Amino acid sequence: MRDKAPRFIEVALPLPLFQTFTYAVEEGLANPVVVGSRVVVPLRSGKEIGVCIGVSDVSPLKRKPKAVLESPDAEPAIGASLLELCRWMADYYIVPLGVVLRTVLPAALTGAEDPRPTRKTRRLVKLGADIPSLLQRDKSFARSKQQRAVFELVESLGGNTSLENLSAQLDFSPSVLKSLEKRGLIVIEEEEVERDPFSSRGGISSTRLEPTPAQLHAIDTMASATKGDVFLLHGITGSGKTLVYIELLRRIVDERGQTAIVLVPEIALTPQTVDRFRAAFGDRIAVLHSALSEGERYDAWLALKRGDKRIVVGARSAVFAPLENLGAIIVDEEHESSYKQGETPRYHAREVAIVRAKNEGAITVLGSATPSLESWANASSGKYKLLTLPERVGGGRLPSVDVIDLRRIPTDYNAMAQGGVDYGAVIREPLHDAIVETMSRGEQTILLLNRRGYSSFIQCVDCGAVATCPNCSITLTHHRNPERLVCHYCLHKEDPRPDCVRCGGRYLRQRGLGTQQVERLLSERFPAARIARMDVDTTSGKWAHTRILDRVAAGEVDILLGTQMIAKGLDFPNVTLVGVVDADVGINFPDFRASERCFQLLSQVSGRAGRGAKGGRVLIQTRLPGHHAVRYAVAHDYVSFVREEMEGRVDPPYPPNVRIANIVFSGLVEDSVAKFAIHAGEWLRELIATRAEDEVTVVGPAPCPIERIKNRWRWHVLLKSAHPGELTRVSRYFMERFEVPNTAQLRVTLDRDPVALL
Repeated sequence: MRDKAPRFIEVALPLPLFQTFTYAVEEGLANPVVVGSRVVVPLRSGKEIGVCIGVSDVSPLKRKPKAVLESPDAEPAIGASLLELCRWMADYYIVPLGVVLRTVLPAALTGAEDPRPTRKTRRLVKLGADIPSLLQRDKSFARSKQQRAVFELVESLGGNTSLENLSAQLDFSPSVLKSLEKRGLIVIEEEEVERDPFSSRGGISSTRLEPTPAQLHAIDTMASATKGDVFLLHGITGSGKTLVYIELLRRIVDERGQTAIVLVPEIALTPQTVDRFRAAFGDRIAVLHSALSEGERYDAWLALKRGDKRIVVGARSAVFAPLENLGAIIVDEEHESSYKQGETPRYHAREVAIVRAKNEGAITVLGSATPSLESWANASSGKYKLLTLPERVGGGRLPSVDVIDLRRIPTDYNAMAQGGVDYGAVIREPLHDAIVETMSRGEQTILLLNRRGYSSFIQCVDCGAVATCPNCSITLTHHRNPERLVCHYCLHKEDPRPDCVRCGGRYLRQRGLGTQQVERLLSERFPAARIARMDVDTTSGKWAHTRILDRVAAGEVDILLGTQMIAKGLDFPNVTLVGVVDADVGINFPDFRASERCFQLLSQVSGRAGRGAKGGRVLIQTRLPGHHAVRYAVAHDYVSFVREEMEGRVDPPYPPNVRIANIVFSGLVEDSVAKFAIHAGEWLRELIATRAEDEVTVVGPAPCPIERIKNRWRWHVLLKSAHPGELTRVSRYFMERFEVPNTAQLRVTLDRDPVALL
């Protein structure tokens, strides 16, 4: 009896090549190979994991294809609907299909073997019972600077962090920990990592709130919608958008038996958000975000694929959750830039959500108090259906907002001495008085400064030289606890020098302001106040930002100071004062979205105040009170802001008036990158000139606003078009045909619909 002829399959591999590969499927594999299955295949002298995207009885190759080595999956890892979505992403974002498929799968499935996550333990480092005061530390750590650095880093991380996180942030020997533990300054414990990261959270209220008429109208409208409809839910801060989401999902999941995806910005994935969904849907909720280990993420992914969980709440990658019978995808705070992936494939979760929902007959809900201009334009044109929640629930009122004009109380931040700026130069009198009054009533304050670190940079008084990153075209930010200079792009770290590198001058001054310095100033002015700082530095440990917010909710914090991560997703009725320390941070960035981001941030953080019966107020410190982003944020006037901002994007045209793609050229030699980009610009102009149907404009080339990152020099070219299809054709032709020289490690990346051009 003749053996059955082998089948052939097309495999997409995670390689930077716009092609698939043909392999033979022979007998003896552990599992059948079908479309969507992972396969282990030979590649050059090694092997690689790919995904089967097609099956055939005929090989397109003249030579005999190599055979598949392994088939790890009993069932396809990627279903038909997700594969269709991946094909769209590959086409729209001009990315090889194999790279997209690798992104859609959880990291635990990108290895050749089935994951077998097990319970494990990790070492926790906590502060001891006796914490030396600032005055005692100079004496206590006189001969042990490294001990002090480790101790103060643990302290700055909330007094509780993992040894792994501690070691990642600071180099130190094991003897340092032993000495600190022996002195009783720290405690080292073993903690078992729970498989269900939220199982230990208690105190979840199961009280079901009744929707207001406006909320009920929105729920009814969306619940009765046509499959594939997209809704923009424009609700002011405090209007109860989360309740609308929950009640909508009750109808879709409980009554219809369908499934749902809820996307939230990573930083807005607060305990409050998760707790409210868990209170409503219990064990049917799966949570996916970056604080989870690979094993925890895989467990959640598997539970969704098996149907054990019906709803997923998570950050942008949760849009790829393996759910069947999808009924709705909700994108909360849809304007947030964190929905945009920063690495290839540079997809935007909001756009992917809309396409997936339409493909699978589900509805999409985009919620925000400050929608992106793209979403607002789509709602205005009728492409999306607009629903509004114009009032706060419970009869609450938006807080009053006042501006403190920093120009009228002039203080030279940069003229201060080495020790840093004066409290009165940072927290002006009206804001100080408001903080004092708020604390006297036993109420809470939120202070926003969207710049972390201690000071923005260190500068020589004699020659003006600034400490810069050796790898990037930016200054090094001064951090304390421990004392170091840090690049926020490549994470280069170095100790501050006592003298100037250029001239040897001994007078170095701190310029600018960061959250660490504001925390010190507040601690000195209010020694009895309970102050919590929330930024990337204090929330890098697992569940660190959850612990901080739990303390705020429990009334254990008087002043919450932080960067943009405190501006959204928080609902604390006892917060009656919000202060913006410097509203001008980022407002003049060389980016067309700078004003939009400023308005959104000010509006969102203002909405944290007055969410209870006590009401609230907001004070914004700025040198630009006449800027339209500030003026309309003060007036809570989103529509007027959009009207004026849109006018500024007509000439030159920027989204939403046109679609854009940002092509970035990078390499290790500055001159080579410049010539490479100039040649590419000429190539693109010649291409477009020969294709009359392509209404695409080429802008540039020019150096990127940040010319060098991680030792790579950067130039870019912008492609603009009012027609998405033509932009796709030109972009794909360029990425597939333009030849990249094999010198100076030259690279080309394309970012479709970029959220920033820095």
